[in-house]
Amino acid sequence: MELDYQAIGVRIRRLRKERGLTQQMLAEMSSQEPSNISHIERGATKLSLPTLVSIANALGVTVDQLLCDSLPATRSVFETEAAHILSDCSHLELKIITETIRTLKENLRRVKLGE
Repeated sequence: MELDYQAIGVRIRRLRKERGLTQQMLAEMSSQEPSNISHIERGATKLSLPTLVSIANALGVTVDQLLCDSLPATRSVFETEAAHILSDCSHLELKIITETIRTLKENLRRVKLGE
């Protein structure tokens, strides 16, 4: 399986923005050039392992959180991310989201089984 550099870039951008960081700030924190952060976030460049680790450290996340779209054994990353997304939802929002997830799951399985 090849690395999905675009998905890695999307995750880095989302995490950077969630932390209120600019590309310049993340670049300084990870010893990168701001232009390199821009290229990485757009998936326009392949990043080295040391670069990936330095960005993960700067964002306060694990490397598997950045690579989870390219790793088949990252269920816990997605479960943690889903729990984080749901953590501030109201009772009504949770009810609607749960119903939506249930319907989506049923439809995905129907398509997967060719029904």
